[in-house]
Amino acid sequence: RADPHLTGRLPGMKKLILMGRVAAGKTTLTQALKGEQLHYCKTQYINYYDTIIDTPGEYTEVHALGAALAVYSYEADVVGIVISANEPFCVFPPGCAAMVNRDVIGIVTGIDKPDANVPQATRWLELCGCHRIFYISSYTGQGLSDIMDYLREPGDAPAQLQTASPEDSASRNTPKGQERHA
Repeated sequence: RADPHLTGRLPGMKKLILMGRVAAGKTTLTQALKGEQLHYCKTQYINYYDTIIDTPGEYTEVHALGAALAVYSYEADVVGIVISANEPFCVFPPGCAAMVNRDVIGIVTGIDKPDANVPQATRWLELCGCHRIFYISSYTGQGLSDIMDYLREPGDAPAQLQTASPEDSASRNTPKGQERHA
């Protein structure tokens, strides 16, 4: 196994880059995955953590900044396309997952919001080419253990989250009626 001091990542976890528009929930998801207290923090630049690369939404929304996302995607094992369940439109073009030579997953955040439209966000991620989609509430912890298990390297112990509860794993993070078979 590689030395974490040389690779810049924690042992046993795949490195994830999060891409999505402004207010999609990337930084909140980052805080939840790291077990931190959730608080608003506008991402001003690319934050490179041990196992997560958190990117500003402007890098997704502004075409001229998109090249930086392409470069940073090579530093990750998994690309996460993040769409909030209450977004009014999708900034990602159909088939965009094919442009990256990494595993690409879809992440629907804010599934607990009153105006959440999970089926619409799911359709957008499917059009992007995401075959694996996670449904997350960073505030309730729903779905966090599932994405942590996905990022865990084979043979390592299951991920432990401070913010997840046992019933989250039992619910398997899919909102009722939104079961997916990949």
